[in-house]
Amino acid sequence: MLPLSLLKTAVGHPVLVELKNGETYNGHMVQCDTWMNIHLREVICTSKDGDRFWRMPEAYVRGNTIKYIRVPDEVIDKVQEENFKRDEKRPASGGRGRGGRGWALGGRGDGGRGDGGRGGPGGRGQGGRGEGGRGGRGGRGLQ
Repeated sequence: MLPLSLLKTAVGHPVLVELKNGETYNGHMVQCDTWMNIHLREVICTSKDGDRFWRMPEAYVRGNTIKYIRVPDEVIDKVQEENFKRDEKRPASGGRGRGGRGWALGGRGDGGRGDGGRGGPGGRGQGGRGEGGRGGRGGRGLQ
């Protein structure tokens, strides 16, 4: 489970955000972006020592000041359910790794052109490094 997918699922739910300086913010998450900046509504802020409280209509918390975020269990269950559904839809073969895109049809050796790759039969350009252009990677060489 990825942190941003968890936070984006938590939109509309109550969350607790503790900052690096010790303050806590309890409220309903309105929005979260890719830098983990969070917009909260109906916020109760608690001081570091826990003896002062402030009620605010909304608060914006910068992502790099956050120590941790606590979300309800229902949000975690919802994310796991969505991941399970997504994994069921995915085909069993393919995926990441070698051979996923275009290696079977020409691959890197001839660039799919059939004339020795980039720059004709000699690799890149016509010389400078001997036959084959770049250390033998660029095609069939001179024939």
